[in-house]
Amino acid sequence: MKFLPILYLLLSLSGFAQQRPNIIYIMSDDHDAQAISAYDKTLIQTPGFDRIANEGIRFTRCFVGNSICSPARATLLTGQHSHKNGVKDNFTRFDSSRTTMPKLLQQAGYETALIGKWHLHSYPTGFDYWKILPGQGLYYAPRFIGMKGDTNVIDGYVTDVTTNEAINWLKNRNTSKPFALLLHHKAPHRQFLPSLKYLEQFHTKVFPEPATLYNDTAGHGSAWRIQTMSILHIMQLCTDLKVDPAYLQNIPELKPDASDIAGYNTLMDRIPEPDRSRMKEIYAERGKQLQQLKPTGKALLKLKYQWYMQDYLACVASVDENVGRLLNYLDEGGLTNNTAVIYTSDQGFYLGENGWFDKRFMYEVSFQTPLLMRWPQHIKPQTTTNVMAQNIDFAPTILDIAKTTIPAEMQGKSLVPVITVKQKSLNRPYLYYHYYEYSKDHTVLPHLGIRGERYKLIYFYTVNEWELYDLQTDSQEQKNLIKSPKHQSLIAQLKEELKKLRDQYDDHEPAGELH
Repeated sequence: MKFLPILYLLLSLSGFAQQRPNIIYIMSDDHDAQAISAYDKTLIQTPGFDRIANEGIRFTRCFVGNSICSPARATLLTGQHSHKNGVKDNFTRFDSSRTTMPKLLQQAGYETALIGKWHLHSYPTGFDYWKILPGQGLYYAPRFIGMKGDTNVIDGYVTDVTTNEAINWLKNRNTSKPFALLLHHKAPHRQFLPSLKYLEQFHTKVFPEPATLYNDTAGHGSAWRIQTMSILHIMQLCTDLKVDPAYLQNIPELKPDASDIAGYNTLMDRIPEPDRSRMKEIYAERGKQLQQLKPTGKALLKLKYQWYMQDYLACVASVDENVGRLLNYLDEGGLTNNTAVIYTSDQGFYLGENGWFDKRFMYEVSFQTPLLMRWPQHIKPQTTTNVMAQNIDFAPTILDIAKTTIPAEMQGKSLVPVITVKQKSLNRPYLYYHYYEYSKDHTVLPHLGIRGERYKLIYFYTVNEWELYDLQTDSQEQKNLIKSPKHQSLIAQLKEELKKLRDQYDDHEPAGELH
């Protein structure tokens, strides 16, 4: 009889564990918000993503602190900006001994899992189960690393396979515990290789061109002139746009080199037959157009933009389908009502604005990221908020949903009071940004800055150049107001605010005063 109180306590704790909400965090790679129809219906219809928005909340102003892959993932785990979590670029190894959100969830009794893209160079810790893509991962027949360090190839398309692995884990989880699943998709990361199903749907579509597609760098600062994000000059025909090198051999301006040819063959060889033959047939139309038109300059950019959008959005469509598939699984398993679902990307992505692709800049397109959340009985359906959220907030929010203590060293704020309409703001008038990586990829100059409700101040400190944008009158960020006489008092104020925020977040680079 003396064991009965202990038994009752264990049963009570078990019941409490089952009542705590499950959490699924889904993150894609390079998925811009305008490629979600809940945000913008111009480019694509996305019923899977839209379901989360319709049954929950859509953040119209969610941002990152360093618009690049590995740093965003380290921020998710730690709730800290890059200078604090130690991952400032895509080449730094994450210290897995750090305190992280999944470790804290484990300690609180959650079963934790990570499936999909990791890209932090160390092995994951804080997860009861993990299965990760090496590096950037492969679109077809992807390799996965398991918890024993073993690598195996799984036939299929990576977005489908990653979702299959997630659903399999959900089916076999410990049902006596609440769970937290981090599901990280590779897509729609470059080289934007779609599945045949969606390539068939998108390869004939024509998309509206951004107003700034044909802009040049005239009148802009060093960062614009130095960057190598141009669709026209940097995006590769053979690998990025899958044009068979055979079609380019007799066009001197476009003639491929050995690496272009090898890259194309490597991409295509992974696609199984008969899909490969059909995809080559579709992509041959691009080669034929190039042979016929031999375009240069704006005419070539016009073609490359359309092909880029066709492939990129076809990759997005596959993620959308699989998000819908996962939501259906939650419905069928009776898990929907007690599961919080979060969808986001590691950052935004340029879809032709300024003639660019990629991210990195503090400009709105890449600085901003989608954020959709569904939590039945806690979030009112079809809610929209313009609260300025940031990815340092993701870990505190997840811990708060799990009713777990948020460590003081986390620099973000929980979004739970906002999504449950207990408060209308986060009492944070400015967001902080710091980008570091330079010369490795796309040559974007290091910079830091702050964004308020209306104005954004950016400092490219290696060249000592400042930029100020009025987001209300210049949403495309085309007019730098830093030399505007009527804005000088505002600039001085914002520089002081930047110094305060840099001190608040304990960021010591660049050293010294900001002049």
